[in-house]
Amino acid sequence: MSHHLDSPIARQDVRLDITDLYVFRGEIGTVFLINVCHSIAGDIPVPGYHPEGLYEFKIDLDADAVEDLTYRFAFDERDAAGDQRFVLRQIEGIDAQDVNASGQVIAEGVTGQEVTTPCGVRIWAGKAGDPFWIEPTVLHAVGHAFQDGTTIELGEWTPDQATNLFAGHTVYAIVLEVPDEVLLTSVPDTGHQIDVWAVATLATDAGGWRSINRIGLPMIHPLFTQFNPDLGNELNAGRPADDFATYGETAVKEIESVVRAYGSTENPGAYAERVAHRFFPNILPYTVGTAAAFSFDHWNGRSLTDNAPNVMFSLATNTPVALGIGKESVVSKPSANFPYVPAPETSADASRPRTKTS
Repeated sequence: MSHHLDSPIARQDVRLDITDLYVFRGEIGTVFLINVCHSIAGDIPVPGYHPEGLYEFKIDLDADAVEDLTYRFAFDERDAAGDQRFVLRQIEGIDAQDVNASGQVIAEGVTGQEVTTPCGVRIWAGKAGDPFWIEPTVLHAVGHAFQDGTTIELGEWTPDQATNLFAGHTVYAIVLEVPDEVLLTSVPDTGHQIDVWAVATLATDAGGWRSINRIGLPMIHPLFTQFNPDLGNELNAGRPADDFATYGETAVKEIESVVRAYGSTENPGAYAERVAHRFFPNILPYTVGTAAAFSFDHWNGRSLTDNAPNVMFSLATNTPVALGIGKESVVSKPSANFPYVPAPETSADASRPRTKTS
């Protein structure tokens, strides 16, 4: 899992559980995309988006791990047809950090319908197929390795047994595409790089807001929190600028133990320190106007077909970690056209194999 059901608080209401964050080059600009409300949670009494929650894309423009631009979605209750009206606000400057700042309303719409603003910003929210894939045996073995400080023990499992845990499952997506000419008015000329993360918050009875889920890089939770639920809750709170000071020591210790168990470097501590500094602050870098690639040598956004588990597991262990499956295991494929997300799987798709194909 990338962020699916990643902590006790996120599992309380999966409408606020952000499963993945993607940032990539679209048809006209930069696409910011999150998925929530995953069907793997089972029968969800009221699916969709939480009417008392906020869903935010946070964008840092000056590399200090503090947001300078926020795009905030709020949804109404579902109507009789299951649709939800939404409002999108843009909040800039120091107010981008303030969950109570009102900002500027730039769009209103209804789930399932594409919205385009006068300046060309495009928005879509609705039910979609999940483009993410993960092999459950490998996933849980990685979690045990980082809990226990050992190598990844797969027992009798072999890659030809690989299955996609999420094949055929659905999510509810929020897709925002911002044209270059709109986004670049806010981005400094020095390289056009931004740093992105997403947050889902819930209104409290006391009148405030509680952070339920925060995601930047994929696979942070599967590495460190599968068997540490308290850390899972903590990672979903706070802010990126504080991440290394808060979680760096834990990450260094766990990475060092696994790398030492593999014997893959002469200085496991130094290696772990470098990797932990890549992981924290937990933000996803992207250069506006370029093709996204979440790969071994660099991170530049994340496309809907990037093999994030392979990259992050191998980097954290300093050894190749293969899943035995790839994007071919995703039944409903992403589209090259807006809103880019896979269609929800049909009944005909449900009969297709979920295992590795040659």
